[in-house]
Amino acid sequence: MCAALLALAQLSLAGGIRAGEIEPRAYVNTPVGINFLLAGFSFSDGGLSTEASSPVKDAQLEMPSGILACARSFEVLGKSAKIDAIVPFSHLSGSATVAGEIRERVVSGFNDPRFRFSVNLHGAPALSMEEFASYRQDVIIGASIQVSAPLGQYEEEKLVNLGNNRWFVKPDIGLSKAWGDFTLELSTGVFLFTDNDDFYGGKTLEQDPVLTAQLHATYNFGRGIWAALSGTYDYGGQTTVGGVSGDDTQKNSRMGATLALPVNRKNSIKIFASNAIDTSVGTDYDLIGAVWQYRWGKGL
Repeated sequence: MCAALLALAQLSLAGGIRAGEIEPRAYVNTPVGINFLLAGFSFSDGGLSTEASSPVKDAQLEMPSGILACARSFEVLGKSAKIDAIVPFSHLSGSATVAGEIRERVVSGFNDPRFRFSVNLHGAPALSMEEFASYRQDVIIGASIQVSAPLGQYEEEKLVNLGNNRWFVKPDIGLSKAWGDFTLELSTGVFLFTDNDDFYGGKTLEQDPVLTAQLHATYNFGRGIWAALSGTYDYGGQTTVGGVSGDDTQKNSRMGATLALPVNRKNSIKIFASNAIDTSVGTDYDLIGAVWQYRWGKGL
C-alpha cells in the first residue's frame, strides 16, 4: 500500500504548478511606475515518468490553461524592482493504469495563485520612462522570492487536483550579461514546500526541495521584438508519504523558445513553446501558449 501511495504522490502533483517552467528576461531593467496586465492561454499534453517498479503506468494528461496576471515596477533604494501576481485556471483530463486498474480524472478550476517580489541588485538603476531611453544594459544581478498559496481546487478524496494543498516558497537569483543586442541570462533557485497533511488516503505528503537552474539566450531585433532560446534543469523533490520515502528524485531537463511581438506602444504578444529533453520522474509534457500584455503608466 505504501509503495502504491509513493507512486501516486507523483501522479497527484501532475495537475499542480510544476518546476520546469521557463521564464526568459526575468531580470531585465524596467522603467519604474509602469503597470502590466496580462492574459494568456496554454495547452500541455504528455505523460508521467516513474521508476520501473511503480504501479502507475501509461499516464496521459491534457491540460488547457488560462492565466490572469498583473505587475508593477517601482524603486527600492535606487534600484528597479517589481511585484507580480498570477492566477491560473485549468481544465485537466487524463487517465492512468494504477496497479492494473484504469483511473480517469476530469476536473476544472483554479490552480494555486503565485505572488512574487523581485529586485535588481546591480546594473539596473531605477529610471523613469524618459531616462530609460538612454539606458544600455551591461551586467545585471537580481534576486526574487515567489510564494504560492494553497487556494486552488483540491479534494482530499481525489488523486489528481489542480491545487497542491500546500505552500511553496521559491527564492531565486539571476545574472544577465548583454553584448549589444544579444543577452545571456543564468538564474538558479529552489522550491521549498510545506507538507500536505490532507493527502490522498488520509496520509501526509512531504517533498524535499527542488533545485532549479535556467539558461536563456535572447536576441533583441529592435522595435520591441525579441526571441529567446532557453533550457532548464531540476533536481530533487523526493517525496515521503506516511513516513515512507520514495525513490523518486527528479533529474529533469527541458528546452523552450519564446517570441515577443509588439502590437503598439502599450500592447504586445508573447508566443512560447517548450518540451521535455529528459524526465527521470514527474510529468513529461509538451507545452505551447501565448500571452497578451497591456502596459500603462507615466511616460507611456
